[in-house]
Amino acid sequence: MLARGDVTDEQWAVIGELLPSERGRKSRPAQDNRRFLNGMLYVLRVGCPWRDMHERYGKWNPVYVRFRRGGEQGVWGCDLGNAGRVRLDR
Repeated sequence: MLARGDVTDEQWAVIGELLPSERGRKSRPAQDNRRFLNGMLYVLRVGCPWRDMHERYGKWNPVYVRFRRGGEQGVWGCDLGNAGRVRLDR
């Protein structure tokens, strides 16, 4: 079940293919991109510190690291800009 503000199936169908896949590191399996994105959006929407991110999105540190890495790689500025027709503010 989606929490309020989480990416819907319709939104994910567009956004999911724009995100780079995250390979597991140190023999750990990669986590779900959608859960990470929802965690990032939660922190940005609520304005809480990363450490206070809701636990349903997993541990805060991997979400923060992927957010920071995506920013360094230009993911949030370029790739998601192509998804302008999807409303994330529901």
